Amino acid sequence: MSTSADLAVYTDELLDTAGTPDYPNAINGLQLENHGSVRRIAAAVDFSTRTLHGAIEAGANFLIVHHGMFWGGLAPLSGPSYRTLRLMMENDIAVYSSHLPLDRHPTLGNNALLAAQLGLTPTGVFARFQDIHIGVSGESDIETALLSARARDFAKSFGEIRTSIIPPGRQTRKWGICTGAGASAETLSEASTTGIDTLIVGEGPHWTAIHAEEHELAIIYAGHYATETVGVRALAQHLAERYDLPWSFVSAPTGL
Repeated sequence: MSTSADLAVYTDELLDTAGTPDYPNAINGLQLENHGSVRRIAAAVDFSTRTLHGAIEAGANFLIVHHGMFWGGLAPLSGPSYRTLRLMMENDIAVYSSHLPLDRHPTLGNNALLAAQLGLTPTGVFARFQDIHIGVSGESDIETALLSARARDFAKSFGEIRTSIIPPGRQTRKWGICTGAGASAETLSEASTTGIDTLIVGEGPHWTAIHAEEHELAIIYAGHYATETVGVRALAQHLAERYDLPWSFVSAPTGL
């Protein structure tokens, strides 16, 4: 039987965790080890009490998340922090978190998989962060409204999508994808300099919709939560097949 440490060592290598820069609070890798062997894997977008209860109900003791235990920064082990820690200890749950390493993976990553969900084939990279690129880009000849409809179908289980102003008949010739909080000043600037006319993200500030209209850019906001469900599910399935373990996805939409 495999331990949480066994799965973590393999996954760190698979996702190039050590070679991928990230935000300080991401703390990619095994965030909490458990005592025994792994009997079932659960995948979720966020670490939360709701997610933990879902893992427990599924009988899982190895939880994969995209946003980990320390996402909100340092906090005393009291109140909610104490309750979640106690819940994990009582149920012997290990937690493995992967943020940007999972976002950028070429086959298991959120961005590559979202492109596939939308019928798009990446031919390049997008969304530079330090010395890496998180997202993907490519060329197409598709009506932007149809692309938006595909995004709506993809995200319908988790919430409604939003878009910037899209004129009737507008075509998408070059697109870029950056899941999660992908509409930022940096990605909009990169879209402008690389000729991207349609940006597909999870969410973004209000001003980005104004910027899009002024710069003849279309932005499809397909949901932060929705666009980051695909990577954790793919990773959990991959590990389950490799280690001959059952797995399940814990759905806990945030509404964003």
